Amino acid sequence: MCGIGGSPVSEEVKNKIAAWHAVKHQVSMSPFGPEDEIGMLNLITASTRQELLGRLGGTHVFDLSVDYFVNMPSWIQSGDLSFQIWLSHTPSGSVLDDPAGIGREQNELISYSGDSIALYTHTGTHLDSLNHYGYHHRIWNGFTEKENVGRTWYKAGADKIPPIITRGVLIDVAALHGVDLLPDSYAIGEKDLADALRRQGTELRVGDAMLVRTGRMTVWPDSSRYLYNEPGINREGAEFLCKAGASVIGADNLGVEQIPGVPREEWPPVHTYLLAEAGVPMIEVLDLEALSAEKIYEFAFVAACLKIRGATGSPIRPLALPLRS
Repeated sequence: MCGIGGSPVSEEVKNKIAAWHAVKHQVSMSPFGPEDEIGMLNLITASTRQELLGRLGGTHVFDLSVDYFVNMPSWIQSGDLSFQIWLSHTPSGSVLDDPAGIGREQNELISYSGDSIALYTHTGTHLDSLNHYGYHHRIWNGFTEKENVGRTWYKAGADKIPPIITRGVLIDVAALHGVDLLPDSYAIGEKDLADALRRQGTELRVGDAMLVRTGRMTVWPDSSRYLYNEPGINREGAEFLCKAGASVIGADNLGVEQIPGVPREEWPPVHTYLLAEAGVPMIEVLDLEALSAEKIYEFAFVAACLKIRGATGSPIRPLALPLRS
């Protein structure tokens, strides 16, 4: 099936969607060939981009990203960096240090400031690339750690992710249940997703960016409420979206998936399924509140990663552009 209200997926298209052929806990080989590093992003075609851009309304742009700041909610439970920023140059410091060798008079005149940042690449609104999770030292398309890791992965990194321009769909599960925020650790399965799509009158199409709203952004940036015990999709929900032809799946929580997952000994079951089995990149920490408030369920989705060679993730700035009906 294509999705609620959509046409059935043909056998020819099914052959291009890895989820239809995935085997649990096994890395999938790409239907797009042995060198493929972007998975289901290959489902986005030039013709669908052209048709989509021809329908832009141009009245408003929704920024789906969060800003970066010290003490922002982020994944540090595994020992990774929290977001850090510091001024590496200040106007007064430049007068004293004269780092450019231009003399005190010029430094007093120009008031130079500069800063540096340090962060885990999975901080803020970001994309998980296909080398982020795999099985048994292998990632998507069978690329092995032994043959493809130096200082970074040589395969399937954030630098390989092309600019994404595709149809976006908001699946508002929180609104389906009439709540601002789903309960802690709520599992979003196929029924929730299908019922939300029916309520909205929205169909899924092959190549869509499918964005799931849990309402978690309503408590941003309170780390004590935003982090831990997240509502999110479970494996069943992920399979439903992938078989409908998702090119990328995103959500407004930190992990996209239900945390803790079920069964608990499988950690993290949706990350490993999406990235290693289905070949679908993930976008986490999306701000979907404005789209939900305006009841905009279909839009042009435009986003681009930083081209960090080999990175397992990258900050991303996604935009939603409403379409003419």
